[in-house]
Amino acid sequence: MAKKIFQQKHILLLSAIVIIAFLSVSFLKHGTAGCTNRVVSIFSDDSTRIQNPVYQVPIPVNIDFAGEAVPLNLFDVRESLDRELQVNTYWHSQTVLLLKRANRYFPVIEPILNEMGVPDDFKYLAVAESALTQAVSPSQAVGFWQILEGTGKELGLEINDEVDERYHIEKSTYAACKFLLKSYKKYGNWTMAAASYNFGRNGIQRQMERQDNTNYYDMVLGEETGRYVYRIIAFKAIFENPQQYGFHLKTNELYPPIRFFEVEVDSTVVSFAQFAKTYSTSYKMLKLLNPWLRESYLTNKEMKKYTIKIPNPEFRENAYDN
Repeated sequence: MAKKIFQQKHILLLSAIVIIAFLSVSFLKHGTAGCTNRVVSIFSDDSTRIQNPVYQVPIPVNIDFAGEAVPLNLFDVRESLDRELQVNTYWHSQTVLLLKRANRYFPVIEPILNEMGVPDDFKYLAVAESALTQAVSPSQAVGFWQILEGTGKELGLEINDEVDERYHIEKSTYAACKFLLKSYKKYGNWTMAAASYNFGRNGIQRQMERQDNTNYYDMVLGEETGRYVYRIIAFKAIFENPQQYGFHLKTNELYPPIRFFEVEVDSTVVSFAQFAKTYSTSYKMLKLLNPWLRESYLTNKEMKKYTIKIPNPEFRENAYDN
């Protein structure tokens, strides 16, 4: 009796194994019933493509930075640019936001670069520095152009507890242009001027003497500065041909330039909250347009004249209507 029961259990166990094996093969071959997003082997010979394909992003045949040719015929230069193109193409969320912000802030930056005689490509330096946000770095570099306090004061910016013009997009852009023009005069090319913006003129000068070289593409400049110019060039390539890199944004999906008017203040402002209400706006919107105002008041003991942006009353609600 016991032997018969054992044989029956053995038969049932074998039957279960056969059924499980059959179901496993069936699952692998046909997928789960009702599942429309089945995974397909990347080695499959059929015409079905994988759900989220990943491709090599295009490397430009030719590209320049500020009118200076990038020597892509050199393997190390090509691979350095390739790295930045890959990173910034496949960091989708960040690059989408950059493209949206650029629609708002490039129209502010571009005319100043043109006025100051700085190549238009340097707007991508601001993208690389701050992602077009009022960022503060661990070293306390501030704003779109990531300017240190000492450097900002040398470049003529007002920096104190109540006013910090490193956060002023227009004034900080003028300051950055002054730095770049001085670097260009020193090095004779815009690529090294860009590198010096990241590494500092003293640092660049030491490396030029140490390596007996004046060409960015032939120098060892550490991880950050060694990638810096390539990152700027990668942004240029992506921004000038976003669809080629997989970014398909409609015009009404880009951030619109903020419409505003200006008022001049040459006296004390006791409360910017009350000041904002006077112009039918809020403290939040006032600070958004004037991040260089660092306090909720302005003592202005010297009665200096400041220009403050006030958003058009209808802009907040109707910004995306057109």
